[in-house]
Amino acid sequence: MVFFPVMDDLLSKTKLSPLDIDILIVNCSGFCPSPSLCSLVVNKYTMRSDVKSYSLSGMGCSAGANGIDLALNLLKTHENSNAIVLSTEILSSGWDPGNEKSKLFLNSVFRMGSAGILLTNKKEAKNTSKYKVLSSLRTQRAFDDRAYFAAYREEDSCGKLGVTFKKDLLQAVGETLRSHMTILGSQILPFAEKLRHVLSIIRKKLFDKSGEIYMPSFKSVIHHFCLPTSGKALISEVAQGLKLHARDVEAAFMTLHRFGNQSLSSLWYELAYMEGKERVKKADKVWVLGLGTGLKCSSLILKCLRTTAGVSKSNPWNDCTHFYPVEADDQRFPT
Repeated sequence: MVFFPVMDDLLSKTKLSPLDIDILIVNCSGFCPSPSLCSLVVNKYTMRSDVKSYSLSGMGCSAGANGIDLALNLLKTHENSNAIVLSTEILSSGWDPGNEKSKLFLNSVFRMGSAGILLTNKKEAKNTSKYKVLSSLRTQRAFDDRAYFAAYREEDSCGKLGVTFKKDLLQAVGETLRSHMTILGSQILPFAEKLRHVLSIIRKKLFDKSGEIYMPSFKSVIHHFCLPTSGKALISEVAQGLKLHARDVEAAFMTLHRFGNQSLSSLWYELAYMEGKERVKKADKVWVLGLGTGLKCSSLILKCLRTTAGVSKSNPWNDCTHFYPVEADDQRFPT
């Protein structure tokens, strides 16, 4: 219901045949059938026998970015190739029929959606591609029990299976993001921002223990942010940590408001929102930040190669862009 329309539209827009696809990666956390979901797509479109197909499951909301990271690594070793990443979430297998409050968050916030992304290393694609992936980064904290059990699938007292979201989830998320941002910042931030951060640490240790450590501004290099949409509280926490303003997190809040948390594909709905508003200009950089169970964190830094004019028919916001933004509750970030 979601894969085939997305795949049809992607092939139509890129003028590719299913036989042109060399790599296929499918993301879905909650549903892992046999034959696999990627086999379902291969069968439907009668793809080549040597297509390299992968199904990623159980990786939570970060799997969309993880799928892109996997595709990037495969394209490094397979020249002149096309890769498609299909991201979705299927809720029927994760729906909790019980009454335990900690397990009902998935029922009330998550929804089903899908997105398809084509990546290629073909030289001629430079003239038609919308974005270039500048870098990718993954951080894993499953070695820490608090992070590992922060969002955990288990049975309740009645034997009903569901995903438990622990009370200290936001704290575990904060620790994961801090370690992830430290590494990412060292890779992409300008020297001046890194120097101010180091000097503030030295000052705090040697001279002023009550002083604050300077948090580098990622806005010095990033123009647009696609953030995890796992609830208003999480969006607000991430916004505060990154010193983002209302406009920076508008796409995340509006995606949550209009479509709910669509897990893996929400990040691409946010990017579509910004494209629909004609905010992403040529040479702008976009930070796609995925956060999933485990806990794990994934980042993609994209560079816009051409300005997108107008809202395409396939944009999920094409019938409602003019209604947004709307006021959303609990948006706690600087104005």
